[in-house]
Amino acid sequence: MEKLLSYPLSLVAMLLFLLALVIFHPIQWFCFNVFGYEAHKKSVDYLNLTLIRIGHLLGTSYKFENRDTIPTGVPIIFVANHQSLYDIIGIIWFLRKFHPKFVSKKELSKGIPSISYNLRHGGSVVIDRKDPKQAIPAIKSLGEYIELNVRSAVIFPEGTRSKTGNPKEFASTGLKILCKAAPSAVVVPITINNSWKFVKFGFFPFGLGKRLIFTAHNPISVKEFEFEVLFDKTQSAIVKSIKL
Repeated sequence: MEKLLSYPLSLVAMLLFLLALVIFHPIQWFCFNVFGYEAHKKSVDYLNLTLIRIGHLLGTSYKFENRDTIPTGVPIIFVANHQSLYDIIGIIWFLRKFHPKFVSKKELSKGIPSISYNLRHGGSVVIDRKDPKQAIPAIKSLGEYIELNVRSAVIFPEGTRSKTGNPKEFASTGLKILCKAAPSAVVVPITINNSWKFVKFGFFPFGLGKRLIFTAHNPISVKEFEFEVLFDKTQSAIVKSIKL
């Protein structure tokens, strides 16, 4: 029944979603080329707020727990499980004061209005998963960027989205490179719950009435732990809070 009811609502939401991407693309271009980074970032923030509001049409609600425990004035590496596109939308909006930048696959960097432009010009890095030689310096450059500018990087160590909520195996390489390149950073594990239910029917239609919950866990200082310990603490904090 939910799937049947979702078709007309999802069609409206999809059209509005695509319209928002198209409208904000020239806005991003204008902000970036005329006013620079800060204006461009604001345009991206409000694009993602718009996408969140579109989600409300489907009964989607959002909660971000423990934001007040995230430290300020230091580079941050956010590490999260990955369940849907709305993971990224939620992180960009709710963590906007930390200037989150992403490690993204290269396929997203071309051909998608607004999204591709932001990935190319907003400070994120794109990697070719089939070419580790390209990925390593790209991720390193992101670590150096957040270290220099006191901003944040976001990495999803599962690599691909979980379609059922069950976490996939975490890869350590990307996080290790970021930690080496940003030695003064803190790692903040984030558990995302219920995001997969938004796309449980596939690309279309969307799930209805889902509550997406983001939970930030205690920060872990990069310089205070050996990487293996840090990685285990990070993975454990994320996985133990996933609710299926």
